Amino acid sequence: MPGAAQEELRRQAVRLVGEGRSQVEVAGIVGVRRQAVGRWVKAWRDGGEGALAAGRRGRRGGHTKLSPAQAAKIAVLIAGKNPDQLRLPGFLWTRGLVCELIEREYGVRVTEETVGRYLRSWGFSPQKPMRRAFEQSDEKVRAWLQERYPEIERRARAQGAEILWADEMGLRSDHQTGRSWAPVGETPVIKGTGKRFKTNVIAAISNNGTLRFRVFEERFTGPVFLDFIKRLVKQSAGKKVVLIVDGHPAHRARLVREWVTAHPDEIELHFLPGYAPELNPAECLNNDVKANALGRRRPRDLSQLLTQVRGYLRSRQRTPALVARYFNERHVTYVAATAI
Repeated sequence: MPGAAQEELRRQAVRLVGEGRSQVEVAGIVGVRRQAVGRWVKAWRDGGEGALAAGRRGRRGGHTKLSPAQAAKIAVLIAGKNPDQLRLPGFLWTRGLVCELIEREYGVRVTEETVGRYLRSWGFSPQKPMRRAFEQSDEKVRAWLQERYPEIERRARAQGAEILWADEMGLRSDHQTGRSWAPVGETPVIKGTGKRFKTNVIAAISNNGTLRFRVFEERFTGPVFLDFIKRLVKQSAGKKVVLIVDGHPAHRARLVREWVTAHPDEIELHFLPGYAPELNPAECLNNDVKANALGRRRPRDLSQLLTQVRGYLRSRQRTPALVARYFNERHVTYVAATAI
């Protein structure tokens, strides 16, 4: 419809409403939706006849609520902080919270629909979040990725050593994962006994598919970790082991440090930056085991739990290609790119 005709249609609709007809009735007369009539009436009341004038047709060249500088600042805030850090109610960014942030920062009110357009134009998309500790140091993570790990990899390659990534996990009989079918509106309840039992696992993996593990029932301590690294050295058949772990107290125990220092030709121990578990590929193994060895099959007793976990880990040992695939995860591809 030509712009002049659209303008006349709006004026006619507003005139009919002014004569006492309902917006629903007017919408039927002029052949538009009631919401359109409502918008025209509101525009006329706020801006007079000029608000009904035909505007430029076609796709708008951008959003006009925020200036480019204001939009850039909001994008930086969203990318770098969660709502709680900015004193907003929540930990995940929703369109509603972005609306609140914009209004608080600039006194500008925008709709959630407009915010959605902003976010998409800034390169944002709704995603499942990954937990990250406030205490994590961006500088230390950067140094690890750009300096420390590349140097560890170069030295290991020169020595013909094998780099292994280790982590430990606790497994409980009542762990559950996935979803369950249930009637709409009725959240499923998983009934179980109050008698829970658990076990622990420590495992080490390499990007060529090596997997070594130990399942144990006692608490994870320095002596338990030392026993594990002695096994790693023995199983390496003379090849030096470069072991990368997090900062767990058991990893830093005095007896561990002393033994590693006394065997420099057999093992090196390196520590990841604090509060950065996503840098450890062994976390991918942990998630796999919890989801598939335990989460989908409820063990009846401790013996069955141990059998399930050991059986699953042995099946992974026999399929090194699947173990190597853990290193394709987005946060650990820096390791896969430097395989030894």
